[in-house]
Amino acid sequence: MTSLRPPGIAAPLSDVIAVAVVVVFAVLPFPDEIYRAGGLLLVPALIPAAAMPFRRRLPLAALGVSLLCAVGLAAAGIVAPSALLAAAISCYSVMDRHGRLIGTVSVTAAAVVVFFSNGIALDGELFESTALQFVLFVLLAGALGDAARSRREFAVAMTERAERAEQGREEEARHRVADERVRIARDLHDVVAHQISVISLNAGVASSALETRPERAREALTTIRSASRTVLADIGGLMALLRADDADDMRSLHPQSGLAELDALVDRFSEVGLQIDLDRAETTSVLSPASDHVAYLALLEGLTNAHKHGADGAVAVSIRTDHDSLVLTLTNARRPAPSDSTLSGHGLRGLRERVAAVRGHVSTDDTDGRYVLSVRIPTTGSST
Repeated sequence: MTSLRPPGIAAPLSDVIAVAVVVVFAVLPFPDEIYRAGGLLLVPALIPAAAMPFRRRLPLAALGVSLLCAVGLAAAGIVAPSALLAAAISCYSVMDRHGRLIGTVSVTAAAVVVFFSNGIALDGELFESTALQFVLFVLLAGALGDAARSRREFAVAMTERAERAEQGREEEARHRVADERVRIARDLHDVVAHQISVISLNAGVASSALETRPERAREALTTIRSASRTVLADIGGLMALLRADDADDMRSLHPQSGLAELDALVDRFSEVGLQIDLDRAETTSVLSPASDHVAYLALLEGLTNAHKHGADGAVAVSIRTDHDSLVLTLTNARRPAPSDSTLSGHGLRGLRERVAAVRGHVSTDDTDGRYVLSVRIPTTGSST
């Protein structure tokens, strides 16, 4: 786990302070001689100060040196404040650096050693207040070290959680961009592909009939002009959709044609030469606005494909209800595709995605030159 360390000059400064505290308490002239280490005893009283700079890298070693000096001075009848404070500072570092288990064992052992060593220096007075206060110092230092470690781990955990949340937001943004690209591709296909197909087919009619049937050629050119205006308007609406900032504006720009415009759709394809045998059963089933729009797009896609790939310029369309679903079936003869040509299938793939979004299902069958597109869309109930 990543840890947060004191920045800059903070760590060296804390070492200087710890060394200074230990040295001051080693040479301080206490009124009571039991706390003063004179002569050669001043050496073990000052040794813990040399261990303080190593308390972060080797906290257990620093604690051991401090306790060893404290016990040695206690055997000489001295309660050494410098060694005992060094032991407390080392307990803080042990708990901070080695975790709760090792820290608790080490601090407990240090408290026991201080308790009994001070008792030795005080001629067996184990519960004398002077001895107990250093035991409390050791325990308090351990508690503070545990609090510091917990606070640091909490800060690291919060930092990691924030980083994961940021990564999650970036991933979500990427998913949204991908979804938006798919949606734009579907809208582009919905509003443009059919009209482009009409333009292409009528251009072929006009080219072949220009010399022999000029009236038919003029009709085809008129259809091309109308389709061109329509596709330009559709592209303009799509561009406005992409540039819109207001969510309400974006919703209003989506193409929302439904089955109420079925007759107009049939007439448009009939005008370009597609013979449509429409079998529309009476139904009281109700489609949601989204499902109604998807049903219209399914018919548009099926009729467009029949017009482009049909063999005899005819398609049979069936609209019926089956329990709680509306079933659309389009059947047409299909021209065999050249061996070196492939169909992209973007329209059918986009249709599957749209139908799946309203919990529907799309199935296709291409047998014996007959292509069948079947779309099943759940209904919301019956109209009153």
